[in-house]
Formats: sequence, structure tokens, C-alpha cells
Amino acid sequence: MTQSFIHLHTHSHYSLLDGLSKVDDLIKQAKKNKMSALAITDHGNMYGAIEFYKKALDAGIKPILGVEAYMAINSRHDKNSGIDNKRFHLTLLAKNNTGYKNLIRLVTLANTEGFYYKPRMDKEILRKYSDGVVCLSGCFSGEISRAFRDEQDQKAENLAKEYQEIFGKENFFIEVEHHPKIEKSDEVKQKLISLAKKLDMPLVGTQDSHYINPDDAHAQDVQLAIGTGVDIHNENRLTMTGEDFSFIDTKTAIEYFKDAPDAVVNTQKIADMCNVELELGKWTFPAFDIPEGTTYDKELHRIAHEGIE
Repeated sequence: MTQSFIHLHTHSHYSLLDGLSKVDDLIKQAKKNKMSALAITDHGNMYGAIEFYKKALDAGIKPILGVEAYMAINSRHDKNSGIDNKRFHLTLLAKNNTGYKNLIRLVTLANTEGFYYKPRMDKEILRKYSDGVVCLSGCFSGEISRAFRDEQDQKAENLAKEYQEIFGKENFFIEVEHHPKIEKSDEVKQKLISLAKKLDMPLVGTQDSHYINPDDAHAQDVQLAIGTGVDIHNENRLTMTGEDFSFIDTKTAIEYFKDAPDAVVNTQKIADMCNVELELGKWTFPAFDIPEGTTYDKELHRIAHEGIE
């Protein structure tokens, strides 16, 4: 069977003012590159899940529904200035329908309970809603990568064990990327590969795609500057220029991960693991019990006024 790289860390335009790629263009590119599946992992949200799911199926591409979560430094309830405005990234994919529902719960809680600059999850709710979820350890801003960047190798190892314990041995993968122009990126990549070998954990390679073609980088950079509210000429601002975050093909991925070929093989393995089947086209309402002697309209009125107070 011909080896294929599957994009498992992909941002669409639903990563607001960060991702440039439209859903239609992502699917078209995956089709062009003969990729059998594609994941969508927007920052902190799943706004594009249903549009992506329907259009991918229509194109003969298996849709993998996910999210790039923002992880709180400590608890999602903590909101201390100068501490909790920082956060880690974590890549989560729905393995099945249970996992899809759990991702919805996690994203909802991140917004309703954990929002501080960004919608944040924490390990407490990850433990509660990990069933049916595949976890990739995250990009260069992931907690494990950050520990390696800070020369805290033992902490990185402990974190990997913790995440594996939360999601299960078969559902946790050490995520590696190839962005050598970013300072310390290669060093962190090699440490991640070594960690996977030491702990007998599977590797997976991702691209962290934010746009389709390399020459789209400037347009995405302008968008990012708008999103972060800074002048594009400010040399100290957040920027992704100087490195490639486009939608790469399999040949490029094999070259990027030639030092860890199983990282490419495992993209297909994860794609095979993820099988969400949504029943669309009919109304689905929750069963909502109300006290005797009242009506649904009166109960809605009561809850609304309590919320106002």
C-alpha cells in the first residue's frame, strides 16, 4: 500500500484571524494530494465541524473532527493577571461519536468556565471527558515541548506519562513538527523523538497548517496582526513568517520526518482509528424535566430572569 501523510493538525478560517484556509480549499487540496482523510483542529472551537464533515464526505474524504485546545497553566478557574493569560496548546481528535460529544463538552466548558483571554481547558475536565478522544501532545507551544524548551527534561517525561494516563496508551501520541527556522525547534523535535523511544510511546508528525500554499504566508501574517491588534511593521509582534505552515504533500512530509518515519505512518493509523458518524437532517432535542405545576414557557422565563440577576 502506498504510504500517505494525513494532516491531523489543520487550521481553517474558523481559527478566527489566524487560519487562512477555507474548508473547501482544504478538502480540494487533500483530494489533489490523494489523501484519504483530513482533520480539522481549529483554535479553541469546533465552529466548522459540521460544514467540514458534510463537505469532506461529499468529496470522498474521511472527516476527522478535532480541536487545538488551549490548556490553562493551572486550573481553568484561575484568572490571575500575568500568569493565567499564558496557556499551552493540545491537539484533540474525536475517535468515535462518544469522543465527538466529549470534545463538544470540553469546548463548552472551556468557554463557559475557563475563558480568560482564550477558552481554556484543564486536566480536571480532560480526565472527566477523555473517553473516545485521541490526544496528540501538541505543537511547539504544547506543555511537553515547552518543558523541553525550558530545559526541564524530567518534567517533560512526567507530563507525557500523565497525558498517557489520562487518555490511555493507545490514544496518546507524541506530536512532532518540522519547523527548523524556529529557534530551538529542531532541538525540541529530537528530544520528543528520544522521549517517545524511551517511554515506548508512538510518534505522529503534523504540519500545523494555517494556509494552503507557501505564498499565502504574507496574507496570513496580515490576518494574524489584525487578530492580535498590532502594527504589522512591529518587529516584536507575534508572527509566523520565516517558516512554512502551508498544507504540505506526502512527499514533503516523508522528507521532513525522515529521522522518524513512523511519525508519517502513524498519521494513517490515527486516521483509521477515527470514525465519527453523525446523523444529520433531523431535529435532536434534549429531554428536559420541569417541576409539576409549571410549563416550559414559565420555566424558561424563570431561568432567564435568574440569569439576568
